[in-house]
Amino acid sequence: MTLPNFEEKLARYAHLIVKMGVNIQPGQTAILYISVTQQKLAHLIVAEAYAAGASEVLVKWNDEYLTRQFLQHAPLKRLETTPKYQIAEADYIVAKKAARISVISEDPDALNGLLPERIATYQSSRGKALQQVRQATQNNDLTWTVVAAADEAWAKKVFPELAPQKAVDRLWEEIFKTCRIDTKDPLSSWQEHEQALQKRAAWLNQEQFVALHYTSPKTDLIVALPKDHHWEAAGSVSQEKIKFLANMPTEEVFTAADSRHIDGYVTSTKPLSYAGHILEDIRFTFKDGQVVDVQAKDHVEILEHLLETDAGARSLGEVALVPDPSPISRSKITFYNTLFDENASNHFALGSAYPFSIQGGTDMTPDELRKHGLNISQTHVDFMVGSNTMNIDGIKADGTKIPVFRQGDWAN
Repeated sequence: MTLPNFEEKLARYAHLIVKMGVNIQPGQTAILYISVTQQKLAHLIVAEAYAAGASEVLVKWNDEYLTRQFLQHAPLKRLETTPKYQIAEADYIVAKKAARISVISEDPDALNGLLPERIATYQSSRGKALQQVRQATQNNDLTWTVVAAADEAWAKKVFPELAPQKAVDRLWEEIFKTCRIDTKDPLSSWQEHEQALQKRAAWLNQEQFVALHYTSPKTDLIVALPKDHHWEAAGSVSQEKIKFLANMPTEEVFTAADSRHIDGYVTSTKPLSYAGHILEDIRFTFKDGQVVDVQAKDHVEILEHLLETDAGARSLGEVALVPDPSPISRSKITFYNTLFDENASNHFALGSAYPFSIQGGTDMTPDELRKHGLNISQTHVDFMVGSNTMNIDGIKADGTKIPVFRQGDWAN
């Protein structure tokens, strides 16, 4: 690594992840999901977690080569089945209310060339088997954060014009910058940023729009919002009253869609990295809350498999607002990574909604959430739709329209 002060910045990054990302408490279990190529960062995170008082830190290493070999060669029966020891591990994580740290650094093209049917089969079976962890995470029963680390394959995808080491250095620079590691006090910088986003969420919560109308040269979509919906910003609070940041970086305020009432069409404005493939120019057409048509530049079969995951995969769970002039958008960099690209653009998520997006939602059963319009699914896939040509109007119960976004930015 040739970046000046890289070791110091990486240590500050690990400290931020532990102290503000998941905010580990004394006696808490932590679990870290990270690539085998990121051993140095893993060691720093583990050390910080124990310094914060963690009782144990479990590390789940991932290896893209091994994953590809498994998906390519394992018998179909194995792809359809999740071993009992993995289910038991998931149950342990939920029971312990473990702090979950996910460090993403994968090659966006890691699974290129594999049969989409095999990938979809594995994702579906694993999603069903590990449903408890997903539900606990989305319900904020535990603290969790998703952050990034620079690996060579991903860096070369983002900066193809640079030599491999320079590309990795440049990607680390962007990660540190967007996560405010370069500021004098990253923790204070994040607190100020969180307060600014909370002001936006507070205004939206006060307005209680019944729907949002999105228009641009590529989109004309009306998305209803549930009664008593709640907009959330950067900071979250777990069921144990622990504050945490689910994503770093983050520029969004978000809530749930009313999955029963979505009509029109919407077109993606940034590439989506999903199932090891890059998907571009995606267009979904909705009628009565359901996707009735999907188009894409290529790999449309991957999207079709996604929509067949379960009944909820054909509707929207999350509605997120991000101004086009956000720092990541201004960088003009396409990261081919949803954590970054979704924070450069308004976005939606196919699949599950977060229960905390309506008042009292975390105490509701799945059936009760459905009755309030929240989508239930084992999948949650964000896709980016914002641009500097997008306008959004909030629709009040009496039909009044109030500008929310104009030309890709907040209208007020």
